[in-house]
Amino acid sequence: MTELTAEDRIWRNARLATLDPSRPQAYGLLDHHALIVREGYIHAIVADADIPASAPNVIDVGGRLITPGLIDCHTHLIFGGSRAQEWEQRLNGVSYQQISAAGGGINSTVRATRESSAEQLQSLAQERLNRLMREGVTTIEIKSGYGLDLENEEKMLQVAGALAQANPCEVSRTLLAAHATPPEYRDNPDEYISLVCDTILPALWQKELFEAVDVFCENVGFSPAQTERVFRTACDFGIPVKGHVEQLSSLGGAQLVGRYKGLSADHIEYLERDGVVAMQQGGTVAVLLPGAFYFLNETRKPPIALLRELQVPMAVATDYNPGTSPFASLHLSMNMACVKFGLTPEEAWAGVTRHAARALGRQDSHGQLATGFVADFVVWDAQHPVEMVYEPGRNPLWQRIFRGEVTA
Repeated sequence: MTELTAEDRIWRNARLATLDPSRPQAYGLLDHHALIVREGYIHAIVADADIPASAPNVIDVGGRLITPGLIDCHTHLIFGGSRAQEWEQRLNGVSYQQISAAGGGINSTVRATRESSAEQLQSLAQERLNRLMREGVTTIEIKSGYGLDLENEEKMLQVAGALAQANPCEVSRTLLAAHATPPEYRDNPDEYISLVCDTILPALWQKELFEAVDVFCENVGFSPAQTERVFRTACDFGIPVKGHVEQLSSLGGAQLVGRYKGLSADHIEYLERDGVVAMQQGGTVAVLLPGAFYFLNETRKPPIALLRELQVPMAVATDYNPGTSPFASLHLSMNMACVKFGLTPEEAWAGVTRHAARALGRQDSHGQLATGFVADFVVWDAQHPVEMVYEPGRNPLWQRIFRGEVTA
C-alpha cells in the first residue's frame, strides 16, 4: 500500500481516463480509482479500496470522470483589433485580395497589434484565455507573429509571459516572426527574413522570451528556402522548430520540418506521402486545425488514414486567431476534428492531451494521468470522455486542477 503523508491530496471515488497508451482499455480508463498528488505531481494511482478511511485531504468526486488537463498546442491568442467586418465582407462577395488592398487582412491585425499597448493586449488575451481555461485547458501555446519587428514581437512575447505569471495555466511561447512579410518589407521579403535571422531571433532568445520557432511556409507566406534559413538559424542556437505547412498548397514544408526533427507540422491539408514519411522519421507531430478548415470553407482534408498507417501522432488545437479561426473552444475543435476530418473521439482526446504535449516537447511530464506527471487534470460531471466531444456547447467541468491545486 502506498504510504501517505499529511501533505498529500487525494481525489478518490473516480473514473480515470488516463490517456496512458500502456493501458489496454479505451482512453486508458480505470474505474473506482484514486489519484494521490504530492508537491504538484501525481504521486500514485491506486485502487479506491486502497485509500484508508482515515486519510486526510481527500476529495470524493462521487464517481465522476477525471481526465488530464487539456492542452491547446497551437494558438495566436495575443492580437489587437478585430476582423469580424472582413468576414462579413467576404460573405458578401468581396475577395480577400480586395480586402487586403484596402488595408485589411493580416496587415490590419499587425497594425492594430503594433498600436496596442502591452496592457491592452494582455487584457484582450486574458478574456480569451479565460474561455479556454473554463473548458479545462491547463497548458497552452501562444505564438507571436503580429508584431513583425523587434519591438512588437518582444511586446507580444512579454505579454504571453505575463499571462503565464497571472494565471494557473502553463504557457509555451513560440516565436512566429516569420508569419508574414510586414508592409515596410513588402517588396523585399528576403531582407525581412534576414532581419528575423540576424536580429529578432537572437535578441529575443537571449532574453529567454520563447522556447520554439515557427514559420508560415506557404505560397502566401514564405518559401521553403526562406523557411530553411530561419530553421537553420534556430538550430544554430539549439532551438526547436515547427511549421505552418501544407495548408493551402504542397510546397514540401512538412519534409523540411521533418528533416529538422521539428516538434510539429501544423495544418497539413495538402500533406502528401513524402511529407508524412519525413514527419515519421523526424518524430514530428501532425497538428490538426479543423477550426481554420471550417471557417475558410476548405475542402482538402489532411491525410488522416496515411497518418494512422505510418503512426504519426495527431494533435488537435484551436488555432485561435482573428482571421481564420476565431474559436476559443477546444471542445469545438475536438468535435470538428471528428466530424470534418474523421478522427475517432478517442483520437481527438489523445490529440488534446498526450499528442499535444508531444507537440510542445512535454511528452514526459504532461498529457497523461501517470505517476510522475504534473498534477494538471480536470474532474468532469460526466461518465465518459465522448460527452465533451459529442456536445461541445455543454461544459460539464466540475473541478479544474493545476499543479495539484483546485483552480475552478
